[in-house]
Amino acid sequence: MSSVSSEVKILQTVQATIASRPGVVATARGMSHFGEHALGWVAIAGVGAAFDKPRRRQWVSAAVGAVGAHAASIVIKRIVRRPRPDDPSIQVNVSTPSKLSFPSSHATSTTAAAVLLGRLTGLPLPALLVPPMLLSRLVLGVHYPTDVLAGSALGAASAVAVRKVEQKFGEK
Repeated sequence: MSSVSSEVKILQTVQATIASRPGVVATARGMSHFGEHALGWVAIAGVGAAFDKPRRRQWVSAAVGAVGAHAASIVIKRIVRRPRPDDPSIQVNVSTPSKLSFPSSHATSTTAAAVLLGRLTGLPLPALLVPPMLLSRLVLGVHYPTDVLAGSALGAASAVAVRKVEQKFGEK
């Protein structure tokens, strides 16, 4: 069995078991809109920067990290050029800005934001935010499982890069 057909089977299973429950697709759509172009994460970081002046630099770093991760995912998408799932058995439940799938930009920016905001707030945000966002992309039928896993790995790497830059330039 090829990896794409294995991934289609996973999508079919997710959609048959999870997406069929009341409210799941609507919630996944809301998450999709929140995560589009990392704008929801930038908004949260902006509020933090406005109201937590002693840590403004870290809040801004979290926003920059989410946007930078998103940008990196877009560059990789244009290089890899993997099309989104296109199988008659997969229900696409949200529109997308492109037809490219790998890696998931939502998974990338969410992971970067969760790691950076989690470090800043002391909350276990990666564990709370990343799995639902990754699953939402499968529920919506717009990514293969490897798209979201690769996106999450890229987001984690982006957060590490932001941390290194913060350390190099003397985080206060």
